[in-house]
Amino acid sequence: MGVWTFYIQTSKKVSCESIMADPLAQIVGLLQPGAPFSKCVTGSGPWRVRRTQSPNPYYLAVLKGSVRYWDHQSGEVIVNAGDFILIPSAQDFMMWSAVPSSDKDMVTDPVILPGGGYRVGSVDGPTDMRALVGYCIFQSEDAVLLSSLLPKLVVVRGEHRLAMLMQLLGEEAVGNKPGREVVLQHLLEVLLIEALRTTAEPGDSPGLLRGLSDERLAVAIRAMHAEPGRGWTVAELAREAAVSRSGFHDRFQSAVGMAPMEYLTAWRLTLAKDFLRKRELSVNAIARQVGYSSASAFSVAFARSVGVSPVLYAREAAAASAGRAAEEFAGAIA
Repeated sequence: MGVWTFYIQTSKKVSCESIMADPLAQIVGLLQPGAPFSKCVTGSGPWRVRRTQSPNPYYLAVLKGSVRYWDHQSGEVIVNAGDFILIPSAQDFMMWSAVPSSDKDMVTDPVILPGGGYRVGSVDGPTDMRALVGYCIFQSEDAVLLSSLLPKLVVVRGEHRLAMLMQLLGEEAVGNKPGREVVLQHLLEVLLIEALRTTAEPGDSPGLLRGLSDERLAVAIRAMHAEPGRGWTVAELAREAAVSRSGFHDRFQSAVGMAPMEYLTAWRLTLAKDFLRKRELSVNAIARQVGYSSASAFSVAFARSVGVSPVLYAREAAAASAGRAAEEFAGAIA
């Protein structure tokens, strides 16, 4: 991702909070990622695996050799040693060996090795592929909205910082030190941010990353995240971005995949849900924090979008939060 340029009118006073707001970090933080399972997989000779209808994002870090990945939207992608891929919405994909393979090489149950780890392909053959794979969970109830702002497939190649994070994540995942779950969650947050911020290109599919890769739209997006309670208009956001009002609206819609005010409303309600789940502020205070003039106006907008009142949402969220567990990991490399 390129360097962001901030267009600031000299007659306006810009706070440090506005400049330092990091929408990507906020999105990842609200997703509440966890890493309930990670494993080392080695391969030898021809093999294939397929994963369908998984509700969880998957990641793959290739440590040795190559893996071929395919899904309906992205097509075929070759993942080499040192590369990392993240599949935020893993509905139907396949992976197979670098050497030619066929459906008869499909793996249904990987071999569990005596020293730990899993093997696909020939059990006795030389290891020509090694990878760290696993899944993460997005615990936030807004995961569908938030993950929709992320790319369908994240591919990062040859990033030294990411490789170090993956090594730490792998070591922590197989260890049993005190505080393991806390360390895993924070490592995964950093990993997701590091992976996502290295992948945005102007030609990517619409979403938050593509919006942030546009140096002018990034100013407006940061402003919305820094001051969600401000009474923003499209004209004001366009001035922040130093673009005409109509040009800004069309440019934002094309890059992010939704209109500016639609994005702002979705972000405000996402923040409101987070506040309500934490149960630290009154409905009045939350309404002010997210840009509504009164608790009643906020309650009407919230109920229209969510289907229940803020008070009922907070009560139901508190009851549902106990004992949420990750699904059991199943499958081979995927």
